[in-house]
Amino acid sequence: MKKPELLVPAGNLDKLKIGLQYGADAFYLGLPTFSMRSGGQNFTEEELLEGVKLIRDAGKTFYITLNIYPRGLKVETFKHHIEFLRDKVKPDAIILADPGVFEIVREVYPEVEVHISVQANICNWRGVKFWQKQGVTRVILPRELMMKEIQEIHEKVPDMELEFFVHGAICVAYSGRCLLSAYMTGRDANQGQCAHSCRWKYRLEEEKRPGEYMPIEEDEHGTHIMNSRDMCLLPYLKELEKAGICSFKIEGRNKTEYYLATVTKVYRKAIDDGFNESLVDEVKKTANRGFIPGFLKGFPGEGNIYYEKNAPISTHKFIGIVREVLDDEKYRVEIRNRLEKGEEIEIMTPDDQFVMKIEEMYDMGNEPVNAVHGGAGDKVLKLKEGLVVGTILRAQVSQ
Repeated sequence: MKKPELLVPAGNLDKLKIGLQYGADAFYLGLPTFSMRSGGQNFTEEELLEGVKLIRDAGKTFYITLNIYPRGLKVETFKHHIEFLRDKVKPDAIILADPGVFEIVREVYPEVEVHISVQANICNWRGVKFWQKQGVTRVILPRELMMKEIQEIHEKVPDMELEFFVHGAICVAYSGRCLLSAYMTGRDANQGQCAHSCRWKYRLEEEKRPGEYMPIEEDEHGTHIMNSRDMCLLPYLKELEKAGICSFKIEGRNKTEYYLATVTKVYRKAIDDGFNESLVDEVKKTANRGFIPGFLKGFPGEGNIYYEKNAPISTHKFIGIVREVLDDEKYRVEIRNRLEKGEEIEIMTPDDQFVMKIEEMYDMGNEPVNAVHGGAGDKVLKLKEGLVVGTILRAQVSQ
């Protein structure tokens, strides 16, 4: 029996390369104008074509995201973009949610496979059946479904491919359909510009007592009443597979290379070798808000909101990433957080991880340095022989 696909985000070309190194089977990616991620770090058309070649050369799969609900001004732009996908990119499938976009795809690029996005919020088997009749080959189910509901969909529509998010952030509303960001900042979540207003700190004001703020929870500084904990379904992958899920999806096109490398490696191991508790300890080394199983085992309740703060927690910090092998033991490392000479760090490669002490560190002029700060640019570190570009450096955080 074929293993479920491990589908990971490719937020830019660099992250795509990391996903290839650390064990992904497939990628979802897109240009910022047309998909749910419009941040500065994203693909250009040229980079997209370069990434596609890398994926094809590796024998992997990729899906292009067209999953926003476009306003009228974007309709013609979408048509031209779909022509570009047809002529130059040739994806394995297009991910979309809007029926109008679906019709444009069918008119311009009728032979391409279509996957219906989580943005469509399809919560029942009749919805899945509807899209099957339109020729759709896969439905990406919303995070809000429970295991028994997934099972029912698979039983009622057994020949439809089902994809499900297994790791990452949980939205305060049905995925991507919250109005908070647009109302408070003018940034439309569904256009890829979410300000994550659900993560902010709030206080309560009674209508007839203006200026008198009352704490909702925790203390006088307010609380993060909509700040959901993150989803981690590592213990449930076998159950999800039996329930009919053929593709395990990782959330996080805007997250770091460190996050992507760690989570991809962990889920690759869980799919290939089965679950053990040490894998959860590994994903806790990435930025998170504490992990829950989302809706999978029932409606979230007590303990599922992270009230303390907006900033994520983790047991480790991202120190840097190897960008170039200089000689047998020296490497050019892009530094992301403070590092001091003599500090113990953990080295993670696609196949190994180990702890070592940093004994030698230099600037790019080969002058010795004793400490560097995050964002200080590239430095030369003496590490173990045999490391590769894309190796991740991390250090334990003092608790």
